[in-house]
Amino acid sequence: MADIKSLANPHLPSEEEEVRQGIELLFFAYRDFVGDPDRILADYGFGRAHHRVLHFVDRRPGLTIAELLDILKITKQSLGRVLKQLIDQGYVVQKEGANDRRQRLLYVTPKGEALAMKLAGLQTGRIARALAELGPSAHDAACRFLTAMINPEQRDAVLRFIARADRARRPRG
Repeated sequence: MADIKSLANPHLPSEEEEVRQGIELLFFAYRDFVGDPDRILADYGFGRAHHRVLHFVDRRPGLTIAELLDILKITKQSLGRVLKQLIDQGYVVQKEGANDRRQRLLYVTPKGEALAMKLAGLQTGRIARALAELGPSAHDAACRFLTAMINPEQRDAVLRFIARADRARRPRG
């Protein structure tokens, strides 16, 4: 494997070049991270938006549409199209809120959970292999880096969401 430092652009200051290399690595890593699920989703006629909805609804059963819109930072119209497909094809169900009947709570169906887990399995395997190559402290360093990449004013909310999602997951059996 080539040493990334040996490929540096001599016309840029080294710190700037390192950051640019990091940006490029992030683009390529993301391409491959989503590429595995993209191939499976194509067989269903779904895209990345469907994957993101399935992922978050699976991780947080009972997620409201408003919460999902806030997480995904997309328009209600964009979510509506994707959610309608997932509901019509039996991957997600929408239920009324117990206290507020106007509220729409989202849940994956067994079919939706199976697809979400299949996609997550591909990405989990990729991340586990990468972390194993880097050694025992890699997970903590990666989490610190990714957290630092989130807008500072949103970090606490994101970390709370992740903690709640971990607790909300049903046990696998």
